[in-house]
Amino acid sequence: MVFWVFGYGSLVWNPGFDYDEKMIGFIKDYRRVFDLACIDHRGTPESPARTCTLEEKEGAICWGTAYCVRGGPEKEKLAMQYLERRECEYDRKTLVTFFKEGDSQHPALTDVIVFTSTPDKVNNKYYLGPAPLEDMARQIATAYGPCGNNRDYLFLLEKAMYEIGHEDDLVIELANEVRKALGVGKVLPNVGAAQLPHPPHVSIPSRQLQPLPEPIAMDG
Repeated sequence: MVFWVFGYGSLVWNPGFDYDEKMIGFIKDYRRVFDLACIDHRGTPESPARTCTLEEKEGAICWGTAYCVRGGPEKEKLAMQYLERRECEYDRKTLVTFFKEGDSQHPALTDVIVFTSTPDKVNNKYYLGPAPLEDMARQIATAYGPCGNNRDYLFLLEKAMYEIGHEDDLVIELANEVRKALGVGKVLPNVGAAQLPHPPHVSIPSRQLQPLPEPIAMDG
């Protein structure tokens, strides 16, 4: 057995598992959105972070990295167990077709696994839904969890997409709005976004966020 998994968030720069091959490319009819709560890595149940998930949109493309795991059932099992723990807020595994740059007509890979979420606040307790850009930026600027702060997640994603040569307009716009909230200037193209100074304690008035029920314990 061999499986491929597509990363479009933190997996782009930090896969965290043993893989055998990776490809830069894109999937069709999906776009990256920051509509999912994270309560165990970059946020808490009382103050959830906003992390990215995928939204279906005809004609859109989402760039990222596909990773291959091969080498026997045990290795594949360990990789998938790790991914399922790490991506515990995502309630679906979707199979997608993956394309490489320069050939949008002929798939490079089929049946690639991608972790996605149900866009329904009733049936998916981690789904936050869309919000005005300023509100999302305020939430990202202030959220913090066991693995670090929410803003670094966003800045590292911005940097990773720049480094693979496929920047995401929403990521850039949201990152710059977070910088505005933090009082930090825009990043220059030759300066990594994650290298910008981030004040450890920033006082920003924000709306009270509703805690999410029943947090799932996780090792990540």
